[in-house]
Amino acid sequence: MPEPRCNTLQLPIENLDPAAEILRGGGTVAFPTETVYGLGANALDADAVEKIFAAKQRPHWDPLIVHISSLEMLSTIVSAVPERARMLMEAFWPGPLTLLLPRNLSLPLAVTAGRDLVGVRMPAHPVALDLIRRAGAPIAAPSANLFGHVSPTSAAHVLADLDGAIDAIVDGGSTSVGVESTVLDPNTSPMTLYRPGAITLEEIVAIAGPTVRYQPLDAPAGTKPESLPSPGVGIRHYAPRARVILVQDENDLHRTIEEMKDERVGVLLPTEWAVPAPPIEALFWGSWSDTPALAHALFEGLRTLDVRGVKIILCPIPKEGSGPLAEAIRDRLLKAAKSA
Repeated sequence: MPEPRCNTLQLPIENLDPAAEILRGGGTVAFPTETVYGLGANALDADAVEKIFAAKQRPHWDPLIVHISSLEMLSTIVSAVPERARMLMEAFWPGPLTLLLPRNLSLPLAVTAGRDLVGVRMPAHPVALDLIRRAGAPIAAPSANLFGHVSPTSAAHVLADLDGAIDAIVDGGSTSVGVESTVLDPNTSPMTLYRPGAITLEEIVAIAGPTVRYQPLDAPAGTKPESLPSPGVGIRHYAPRARVILVQDENDLHRTIEEMKDERVGVLLPTEWAVPAPPIEALFWGSWSDTPALAHALFEGLRTLDVRGVKIILCPIPKEGSGPLAEAIRDRLLKAAKSA
């Protein structure tokens, strides 16, 4: 990873008051959560929210997730909380679960991209919770990266994408989960899971009842992004500069390498698999049976291979049901591998 230019103010976790002051003043602050780093602004300040879209070069049809530090903050951004949502909050908050809830009319429309529902979660990270408490307002915070790029799991990743485009960053080290939160609509029957994450469909069903996974293929061909029911559905996300090609197993990996002898190829390699011969750039990813470790290292690995200058990244994709975070990894890789 190249040395960051450090045009963005870097703030310590030991004193979050300067970061909170920036947020109260309408500025932007990147901060760690347990999932990935978020780019935060006061969710109740339309001008501050606009700065998120500008810094990320994010289209306005893609809504933002709002982070809170207490249940008391909910009333400032949502108008109602279904009983199933309350059950899920009790079970999984603070934690990596985003719930789509009816928006309070005082919430700027830019936050929800004009939709009637707003995504809300309470992060399970002491720095994030303390920062929100000190700011005294709900914080809109998508991932702190350029739109569509690999999500950031360290402060260095944030600076690589956004240095100079945001006011400040709080460096809390590497994130623990490594992929974004589960996104669930508890208002439908059955409930609808839009994005898999560390809170699994099975865990949700056990607490609050029947839940189905949204199928992107249900959307008619040519559907515009703004008419889709959830941000990021059916478009390319989590993508490095290099082209991502997915392989099914070790034999498929080595067959694909043979077909690409003239390309500059990198590989995210499970530790149990044979190391390809140079000039392949092989980066050990983690044990193939340890899906939480694979999720934790996924975005770091994609960014590292990008920095090494490869043009193609070969990445194994876990089989469905092969571990607690397998579905989340599959979701991110399938979107990263989509054509631009």
